[in-house]
Amino acid sequence: MHFGLIIIGDEILSGKRADKHLPKAIELLGARGLQLAYAHYLGDDPQRITATLAEAFASGDVVFSFGGIGATPDDHTRQCAAAALGLPLELHHGARDLIWERMRDIAQENGQTFEPDRPDNVHRLDMGRFPQGARLIPNPYNKIAGFSCPGQGAGAVHFVPGFPVMAWPMMQWVLDTQYQAHFTRDAHVELSVIVMGAMEATLTPLMQSVQEAFAVKVFSLPSVDHPQYGRHIELGVKGAPEAASLAFEALKNGLKPYSVVLGPELVRK
Repeated sequence: MHFGLIIIGDEILSGKRADKHLPKAIELLGARGLQLAYAHYLGDDPQRITATLAEAFASGDVVFSFGGIGATPDDHTRQCAAAALGLPLELHHGARDLIWERMRDIAQENGQTFEPDRPDNVHRLDMGRFPQGARLIPNPYNKIAGFSCPGQGAGAVHFVPGFPVMAWPMMQWVLDTQYQAHFTRDAHVELSVIVMGAMEATLTPLMQSVQEAFAVKVFSLPSVDHPQYGRHIELGVKGAPEAASLAFEALKNGLKPYSVVLGPELVRK
């Protein structure tokens, strides 16, 4: 099963706000033995959002979409999800009840009477209009729910707000309630070594041979101005622990004929 992200908002692409969702999503997935396969960044462009969501629904992947599910003119995600699925938007009764509950709480805090028919409260119900058949994602911060829609096969797209304080616990809830069967503790390891005095092109045949011989990914991360090692390459493998261990030994043995200096070995899980 592949996991992907869609991060929506002009404020991200303009640099007005720095994205925090990507590193946090990697952390939440990694803590459960899962890996992120891809991430898309989109502005508030309905046509592009709809096309990207249609691709996500058709992929069979599990995709988390951050942002754009509010009820202001620049929030398009709910409408685009419905368009991508060819389904109407409808007011989810569970989402409606949660919105009313939130509005009652606010009115009570301010010493006011809750008026469900007041225009601003009626407008807030738009935040509960989801594609037909959507399932709720509870929001522990302010009760305004996100939603999930099934895709092809076992895939689904899960829609959460752009606010990290809401989005991250909502993503965690989805993972822990719907994907526990896919959790794989200690099923992935990354082993690497710092190599000094080599060019990537020179080491490419060795990398190819190791990757072809073992069920792992071989990678190289060059650096030209590292404060400790200077110009070097971090050369390594990543995959299941047993296969990665065998591949890493083969990789290090393959380095022996080269005139290189090896630095420390690194392990990441």
